[in-house]
Amino acid sequence: MLTLLVPVLLVAGASGRGLPVYSPNARVVNGEDAVPYSWPWQISLQYEKDGAFHHTCGGSLIAPNWVMTAAHCISKSRTYKVVLGEYDMSKEERSEQHIPVNSDDIFVHPRWLSICAPCGNDIALMKLSRSAELSDKVQLACLPPAGEILPNDYPCYITGWGRLSTGGPLPSILQQALLPVVDNEHCNQPDWWGGVIAKSMVCAGGDIRAGCNGDSGGPLNCQATDEKWCVHGIASFVSSLGCNALKKPTVFTRVSNFNAWIEETMAKHP
Repeated sequence: MLTLLVPVLLVAGASGRGLPVYSPNARVVNGEDAVPYSWPWQISLQYEKDGAFHHTCGGSLIAPNWVMTAAHCISKSRTYKVVLGEYDMSKEERSEQHIPVNSDDIFVHPRWLSICAPCGNDIALMKLSRSAELSDKVQLACLPPAGEILPNDYPCYITGWGRLSTGGPLPSILQQALLPVVDNEHCNQPDWWGGVIAKSMVCAGGDIRAGCNGDSGGPLNCQATDEKWCVHGIASFVSSLGCNALKKPTVFTRVSNFNAWIEETMAKHP
């Protein structure tokens, strides 16, 4: 295990952007089963090993052929596919879409340093080998306006198939947990993250609910005043004390800090 304050990475007819047909209840650690297909932009990033694919990270569908995830989820030596329309991984639900990703179509932020998660820029884009078929169960995420920062205690939800506890089992059913935003002033207090958190990051949680291994790359979903759910964060790291350590909120890449890079990358690879 890494030492204290060295972060642990978290690997392991459509209605319009951010408006799911199946409304979410407004396990992740101490979470609950999500309403089926209520987070229709949530994807499972899977890698091939010994002829089978295995879940490693989450992500968000941001265009019919583009997925946003965490940079630390990506390894050049692995072959990936994205699964959309997934809910219960133990069942074939006939809503799933399995789409391969070519290695040349994975774009990690140029300033990401794999040896330094607190340095930030933990974001990657993946161009799918074919476009997703949008439906009531597969929809596009809404991204927040450039530079938007949510206030302290703003209610958001983390979603994913990450471990149910530190070192615990992976769930088969998509989990959700309410994680209120912790603003950077609070999050950087000496007995919290102690100055580690940059403006390009957002903290959320810090109590009994948190992200854990396998949630990496997945969304922090926050509802705007127009009722749209926007992806404000990309799950990045937690404390080595454990996934739900007190005063160590889950740390996310702040999406609104990277709008220009996202748009530029997608435009360069149409």
